[in-house]
Amino acid sequence: MNHKFSDLYEPFVEWVYDRADSPLGDVDFRDFSDAYHLDVSASFALLRYCKERGLLDDRFSTLGSPAANMTPMGTQWVEDRRRRRKDPTLRIAAARRGLLIWLWKQKQSGAHFPITEKFLDFDDSVFEGDRLLMDEVDRASAYLAEKGLIHGVEVDQRRGPVRAETTPAGDDCVERFGGDVAEYERRGVQDSGPVFHIYGDNTGNIAANSRDITMNAKTIKGIAMADVVMFARALRQSTPLLGLPEEEAAELVDLANRIEQEASGEAPDLNRLQRWGANALGLLNSPVVSGALGGVLASYGGTVLPGLPPTS
Repeated sequence: MNHKFSDLYEPFVEWVYDRADSPLGDVDFRDFSDAYHLDVSASFALLRYCKERGLLDDRFSTLGSPAANMTPMGTQWVEDRRRRRKDPTLRIAAARRGLLIWLWKQKQSGAHFPITEKFLDFDDSVFEGDRLLMDEVDRASAYLAEKGLIHGVEVDQRRGPVRAETTPAGDDCVERFGGDVAEYERRGVQDSGPVFHIYGDNTGNIAANSRDITMNAKTIKGIAMADVVMFARALRQSTPLLGLPEEEAAELVDLANRIEQEASGEAPDLNRLQRWGANALGLLNSPVVSGALGGVLASYGGTVLPGLPPTS
């Protein structure tokens, strides 16, 4: 098999979702296996991988007729993912972050002012399973140039540079803030922690470092879910900088996504959060993690989710 489960599980879950004739109905997935050249053993291993994440079940599956069915959590996961995929604000933010990180990688590998359009040939340009559009990349390039994070060659036909390289400020944004431009611009308030804006008669919604985005001020057994969400986002954004092997990096991003999704739900399961958090800390404490960032994230995770194993 030429594919990793971390690469396949997302398209597999969506494939099952699209073919289910009822919310929890069974779907024969042999066509998917054939398309990705999976043998029977690998097919069932992929199904188990999805089942362990709570996205699919195998209640109808047998060796003779491989079948999968959506779980309620899996159905919610697909629908949330598709909403994010269509959200223009999330897409342009992903384009800015992805392009900046890609240009930083190109610079580190010795490429001199690469063509920004080539970004679309790399996985960095995929957002929630969907390839970004050239227009989105062009607008992202213009924005990054305006902010002084990249510079390069401009032409009349495009908004942003068609060949570009990160500036020292752009390098700093990637290396310290995971390429998150908004976090980089708010860096002046980080030392004192997040600022929460509360309007009128507060009913439980707060906005962290923003006047436009609300985050539920929910606590479970004394644990603030808003802090857990912030930890998950920091984890995901910092993964490219940790130096982990590809498989472990993909697993860490997956854990961050699951932690954020669970903490953002109506009834977060603390046991799941602590189990996934412990798995994330195990990766952060790996001897191959470069620099001090892994230790900082592990310490932060232990603070927002008490009960996690101590950091090394």
